[in-house]
Amino acid sequence: MTGSNAFWIGSATHVGKARTRNEDRFMTSAQSGIFAVADGMGGHEAGDVASSIIVEALSTIAPQPDSASLLKACNSRLIEANDRIRTFSARRGGAIMGSTVVALAIWDNRYACLWAGDSRAYLSRGKSLRQLTRDHTEVEELLEQNLLTAEEARVWPRRNVITRALGVADHLSLELACGEAQPGDAFLLCSDGLTLHVEPDELQSEIETRGPQRACDELIDLALARGGLDNVTAIVVRYQADEETTIVPAGGRRSR
Repeated sequence: MTGSNAFWIGSATHVGKARTRNEDRFMTSAQSGIFAVADGMGGHEAGDVASSIIVEALSTIAPQPDSASLLKACNSRLIEANDRIRTFSARRGGAIMGSTVVALAIWDNRYACLWAGDSRAYLSRGKSLRQLTRDHTEVEELLEQNLLTAEEARVWPRRNVITRALGVADHLSLELACGEAQPGDAFLLCSDGLTLHVEPDELQSEIETRGPQRACDELIDLALARGGLDNVTAIVVRYQADEETTIVPAGGRRSR
């Protein structure tokens, strides 16, 4: 990549204890500076196909000359993925299929996060953890309008209803968050199978005190120990801002 970027990357995914098929997919590319998690929508036909289409599309992005070009390429590939999912669905008689996505692009001290759905991105800087994304869910909208309390939201019967995703409409609505990436920053991308069971302070503790791969493995183990009610996927990317070395540990755990 043209920018002076180096990354230390960990990743892991697991089917969980309550599902028979893992519909989560993820991709990491230190060369292009793109990382993503896609969660095929549970209960929808071929959710794993939808999530696979997304990560395959993002994986085709080559290194770009600047941050604007990288962001444009990510947005373009996600629009193409949405169209492909819609076409695939139509060929199957219009069966609903979709997937969330959270995609992180890092280039030369800048980051951009694109997402639709409730897969999340967090930034760990120093001893603080900040959620970069907001969930595209009915319950999140009710919370923002002060129509629900946090306590009510935890047991709200429609708390898992997604309001944005790829593949569910012809027009794709993505949200964007951008900022400065500092040396030592760590980014966590995850499906909701992780945040269902693990609290933000626990996420921060693992990211701050462990290497990226060990942090991912231990976060997955924690979610499984607490029930593993959904597929669970985590990527941790530590930004080094050092063009001398790009460290990419061997791939994380994959479900069978």
